[in-house]
Amino acid sequence: MIASTLREYWLLTRMHRPIGTLLLLWPTLWALWLASAGMPQLSDVLIFSMGTLLMRSAGCAINDYADRDFDRHVKRTADRPLTAGRIKPWEALIVFAVLSLTALCLIISYNKLTWLMAGIAAFLAASYPFTKRFFSVPQAYLGIAFGFGIPMAFAALTNSLPLVCWVLLIANIFWAIAYDTEYAMVDRDDDIHLGIKTSAITFGRLDVMMVMLAYGVTLGLLLLAGRLAALGLGWWLGLTAAALIAVYHYHLIKDRSRDGCFKAFNHNNWFGAAVFCGLPLDSYLSQWGI
Repeated sequence: MIASTLREYWLLTRMHRPIGTLLLLWPTLWALWLASAGMPQLSDVLIFSMGTLLMRSAGCAINDYADRDFDRHVKRTADRPLTAGRIKPWEALIVFAVLSLTALCLIISYNKLTWLMAGIAAFLAASYPFTKRFFSVPQAYLGIAFGFGIPMAFAALTNSLPLVCWVLLIANIFWAIAYDTEYAMVDRDDDIHLGIKTSAITFGRLDVMMVMLAYGVTLGLLLLAGRLAALGLGWWLGLTAAALIAVYHYHLIKDRSRDGCFKAFNHNNWFGAAVFCGLPLDSYLSQWGI
């Protein structure tokens, strides 16, 4: 009985699907690297990585609570534990609360600015699922929620929120619009029927163009962040690799097939990784005067 219940909680929090955690983790690692001038402490990396996992899992629990009456009507989500009736709504709320409080405990040793940013992050995670009722592009709100590890990292390591921090956060918002629109394109027909608002519906036949535009803005803002942080060749090479990945995503989504759009969404892990790899590469090249 206990093992069965724990398995349902595992599924509720999407532990079996790490892509969501990775999409939160990469921007957080970008920020940790920049805030530490390329020398983040292992303890900080571990704390923020664990916090990212916990908050993504908490977000999945509250998302399924908010969408429990919708998910049963969508083929891809109909078997989720909550909407399928294998766990109760109050259980999802308890899971959300426990995971969120555990994540908050991780940053107890940091400064008050970090605590403030953590409180805002928890609010964003709890409120995001409900934005699909009234906001035409909830993916933008998701980008704020998924990117709030950025100001938290700067707050923890520098006790400040410099301009480069906000540029990175805005870049993450546009990246989220790109990848989550790809995700929303998979469920567009179901979402229209259910009356849920998504960017894929709002953009209509301009969806592919808007996804690519969002990638372009993301890369432009990351270029600006690199200028602000005085980064060099390694950063530009990382962004070039990310740009090529975005072009690949165009070929996956241009026909708007469900399989292609879902593959593009999952492949965004490599976009985030390419951007991150530009940071240690730049540090390495700088040591050699390149």
